Amino acid sequence: MVFASGPVKGRRFMESRRAGALTRAAARALRMAAACGAALAVTAAFGPAQAADTGKVGLDLPLLTSPFWQSYNNYLTVYAKQMGIDILAPVNSNNDPAQQITDMNNMVNLGAKGIVVGPIDSAAISRALVNAAQKGVQVVAVDVAPTQGKVAMVVRADNHAYGAKACEYIGQHVKAGKVVQIMGDLASVNGRDRSEAFRACLKQYPNLSLLEIPAAWKGDVAASALDSLLTANPDVKAIYMQAGGVYLSPTLQTLRRKQMLFPAGDPKHIVIVSNDGIPQEYEAIRKGEIDATISQPADLYAKYGLYYIQAALAGKTFKPGKTDHDSTIVQLQSGMLEDQLPAPLVTKQNVDDKSLWGNTVK
Repeated sequence: MVFASGPVKGRRFMESRRAGALTRAAARALRMAAACGAALAVTAAFGPAQAADTGKVGLDLPLLTSPFWQSYNNYLTVYAKQMGIDILAPVNSNNDPAQQITDMNNMVNLGAKGIVVGPIDSAAISRALVNAAQKGVQVVAVDVAPTQGKVAMVVRADNHAYGAKACEYIGQHVKAGKVVQIMGDLASVNGRDRSEAFRACLKQYPNLSLLEIPAAWKGDVAASALDSLLTANPDVKAIYMQAGGVYLSPTLQTLRRKQMLFPAGDPKHIVIVSNDGIPQEYEAIRKGEIDATISQPADLYAKYGLYYIQAALAGKTFKPGKTDHDSTIVQLQSGMLEDQLPAPLVTKQNVDDKSLWGNTVK
């Protein structure tokens, strides 16, 4: 990437003095707020004037083949403009942990003062986090929590709740039979959390038996494995897809090809619950092809990922507790803080709710 050359030295000196004054003023304001006992976990978002003096922010996406991440990417540029955040062009690491480390290191070398990243591998990302910390670069992780390293905040929904909500829905709508769980990448804390929660919950339903497909967030892997599994188990009664963005289309195509796709209400219908909340899932719910999804908030991931990087660059810190945006900040075992955003269950009853981000995508 090529950037325009900087202003003349005199102007740069005056801007540096003004930036220093603003930084000192912001610091005094934060100390005054603390002295007055301002203990809210989250306050009003920082304005464009503050963001303009904190330097460029790098944006690293784990992949762009999923409609979920495509929507997240679109929201990033919208919210960055609204917040006055100077961003580098978003980078797609293409679901490659090694490439993501390289991409983040490149952002640091390009002068990014902060990075918002969707980690691909919860453990591997620590190498990039160490480098960022050594260079004084703030990092906010979105969607996936690193297992170690330093981040200003993890912006994520409760992924245990994803697995539990999916299981409960299936348990309430299937009396007995085989249930398939199409899992994500178990190198990701998201894949582990959803899988473990689904298994634990299913123990409450002794008449349901579990079959699993480890698919590593890859649609072609899911399709091939599901085809073989259904050939050996044509009596499957339910399917849980941990990521509709990558599994919805191949799953429906596989069921259609095997003549096993029947609409909700038909005695042969296979109950299907997904995760993501993308428009394609909503359309599938309306058609009766799937039954439910958990809406993972792509819009809020972008909004609060940027909010927390802006706050970190301004020197603001947070504590566990309720926020002002219907979420809760919790402290993870690693010591990191995680803002757990709400992720509602979407069914035929509320699929047309205009407040769902998946209904706002054009």
